[in-house]
Amino acid sequence: MSHAADPADHQTGPDLTGIDHDDARLASLGYQPQLRRVLGLFANFSVAFTYLSPMVGIYSLFVLGLGTGGPAYIWLNFIPIVGMLFVALVFGELASHYPVAGALYQYSKFSVGAGYGWFVGWFYGFALLITVAAVDTGVVGYFAALTHNWFGWNLDPADHFTILWVTVLLLVIQTFLNLTGAVVMGRVAQFGVYVEIVGTFGIAIILAINGFHHGLGYLFSTQGQTHEATNALALNFHGSWLAAGLIAVLAPVYIYYGFESAGDISEETKDAGRQVPRAMRLAVIWGGIGSLVLTAALLLAIPGDGAKGVTDAVGGGVPLILAQLPAGIQDLLLLTIIFAFFSCGTSIQGAGSRLMFSYSRDEALPASSWLRRVHPRFGTPVNALIAGAVITTLFVLLVFASPATDKHFLFVTYPGGVNALVALVSFGVSGIYLSFLLTVIAAFIARRRGWVPEGSFRLGRWGELVTWIAMLYLGLMLINVVLPTGLSSPRAFFNLDWITLVVMFVIAVVGAAYFFTARPDRGVRHHLRGDLAPIGSEQALPDEDPPPAL
Repeated sequence: MSHAADPADHQTGPDLTGIDHDDARLASLGYQPQLRRVLGLFANFSVAFTYLSPMVGIYSLFVLGLGTGGPAYIWLNFIPIVGMLFVALVFGELASHYPVAGALYQYSKFSVGAGYGWFVGWFYGFALLITVAAVDTGVVGYFAALTHNWFGWNLDPADHFTILWVTVLLLVIQTFLNLTGAVVMGRVAQFGVYVEIVGTFGIAIILAINGFHHGLGYLFSTQGQTHEATNALALNFHGSWLAAGLIAVLAPVYIYYGFESAGDISEETKDAGRQVPRAMRLAVIWGGIGSLVLTAALLLAIPGDGAKGVTDAVGGGVPLILAQLPAGIQDLLLLTIIFAFFSCGTSIQGAGSRLMFSYSRDEALPASSWLRRVHPRFGTPVNALIAGAVITTLFVLLVFASPATDKHFLFVTYPGGVNALVALVSFGVSGIYLSFLLTVIAAFIARRRGWVPEGSFRLGRWGELVTWIAMLYLGLMLINVVLPTGLSSPRAFFNLDWITLVVMFVIAVVGAAYFFTARPDRGVRHHLRGDLAPIGSEQALPDEDPPPAL
């Protein structure tokens, strides 16, 4: 049994890229269009690119990368760039064949089956909601700095109430803009791309004009970061660059994802089968270029020499480096940073709401009939957006749960002084890598069962090799992200020892409890009848009972 493409897929002429063709393909997959198809390639790319956001990733993780690997950590960027490019190729082929909102959930559902797809969507959905909380809370420090410069306010970015009200204010604005339609979401993302250009290439040029403190050879040095006595974070790598590199690589690993959100908004993108795969690849490539340029500029602009210069830079972070610039330029850069965080959070929230809508349209969540409603005027899943904002706010409240001392439970030690949101945020990356890996595995299973891609973008004879490489990268890096090695280990700066695995386990257990109690896969199965059922699966319902078109 194969997933036969709609006859329109093989037509030539102007209708090939028209909205009618897009909607016909959607109908062939069992759905009637409900969202408004108003986004072009640039808007689709902008959502994916601003979710990946080189600025947000670097300004959040520069200190950790520098403090674990020294300036040479910049070259570790190539590992996730290349690895995720292979993943983007796999996702692009799936997105071209299944141009449906919900991306990873839908790809896995059609490739393997209802239950498998449901769990992929469960992990992916939690990761998206948690990432919104992580990004929006990340803006607080820069917001505090800007308001101090402009109004003389002395906001404490570590104060829990400050984190809460600034984040909630940001969420309200993001939700309002997303509610008003995909066009507005796309415009915010497009402007975010321009801001990213200024905030990466622009800052690099400004820092270069102001004068770098080091030559290019500095980028190939560790500046003593492999030794405990000179490491800026007092980490002990016993002089091994390999040991340091395994940890330092996590800084760029935490940046290069989000490109898959181009698929989450497929039903609002014109010629989605062709443009979504392009947007995914472009987001990874340009995200990588922007990250390399900005990271190099920041490293070369570090004041001071040797281990002391790195220690000072780690202690003061990016603001210490930017403090060398005139006050007016600093404020401009703070504005660009704040908007980069804002547009990143807006894009993630938009992608998450489309996943929730797609889930609910398949009756796979509680209150599905309410969550899947689309606003008649704006054409947006308004209730899914509101529900997502409420859940994200609840996550932000976890900043108040911050034990002063270490808490021990069996073999797990929760470190004192770390609030629960920080622990939860660890799933923002591990959950993404887990859902990515499961989706690539789904593509591999489907290909082995005889699935033949029929979208505009196909990998052809390279498909299996590309899929193998993508699986290998995701599997190895997921292990590197979650591997528990003790709170005294350098790795604990990223995964808090067992906490990342514990959070993953809890989310999996909660999902399993709901799955086996409510059986949401039964609703999903109604959309996998006949030719839409995964090849070789045992869950296909009779062909004579066609899937309902919602």
